Amino acid sequence: MELNLSRPLAVFDLETTGLSIAKDRIVEISILRVMPDGSQKLFTQLINPTIPIPAEVTEIHGISDADVKDKPSFQQIANELNQFFNNCDLSGYNAIKFDIPLLVEEFLRVDVNFEVKSRKVVDVQNIFHKMEQRTLKAAYKFYCNQELENAHSAEADTTATFKILKAQLDKYENTEFTDRDGNVSIPVKNDMQALNDFSYHTRNVDLVGQIIFNKNDVEVFNFGKHKGKSVEELFTSEPSYYDWMMKSDFPLSTKKVLTAIKLRKFNQGSLNFG
Repeated sequence: MELNLSRPLAVFDLETTGLSIAKDRIVEISILRVMPDGSQKLFTQLINPTIPIPAEVTEIHGISDADVKDKPSFQQIANELNQFFNNCDLSGYNAIKFDIPLLVEEFLRVDVNFEVKSRKVVDVQNIFHKMEQRTLKAAYKFYCNQELENAHSAEADTTATFKILKAQLDKYENTEFTDRDGNVSIPVKNDMQALNDFSYHTRNVDLVGQIIFNKNDVEVFNFGKHKGKSVEELFTSEPSYYDWMMKSDFPLSTKKVLTAIKLRKFNQGSLNFG
């Protein structure tokens, strides 16, 4: 179905140095400007963020410091971008939560006024999540084609969950899945270990995923300013961070893991000293 537009729609996406609206920068922007008559114009540009791109981020989007070292900064193309967005409504995937706030932040840094209030915003991710709800009731309808009676009753929810699991095994038998690294597998199998492995987005060290294993099996932080950094190395270089976490509102199970890592590091140091 063609879009019914009263003015141009700018569909855009950003690749960035990270996920912090306040601290991170754009390294690539692509904008598809769709006109009311259906004609389209595409603009894509690598951008020098003027700050290093973390290695773990480069692994995700494939853009390195070397790729952008000779590219223009955001300041150098800000006016051109503003013109391309001129009089456009906006659309993106996760645009409301991330792309638009970060784009506005970049414009503000270079004193270019980029107004959002006057524009309509269409977030494709939010439409997806609202229409394909991820509730137990919606999953029961999708997989079992039945209405869940007495939803939020523990017994009804438990029974429904079991039926959904069995239906998933039937639906996804021999179905290929491609992960974000391009690896193809058939993960949904009638095997508890396989289902366990596929159930996690990350390889958690603690229960809630504040600490995870990276691809080198090193325990790293999965939140905040030290995300991606080795827990052991940080506790060595910044011992006060352990104290801060132990005094903060983290789960006791997470604190238990942190203490075990700290003690292991201490014991290793003692053995090396000896």
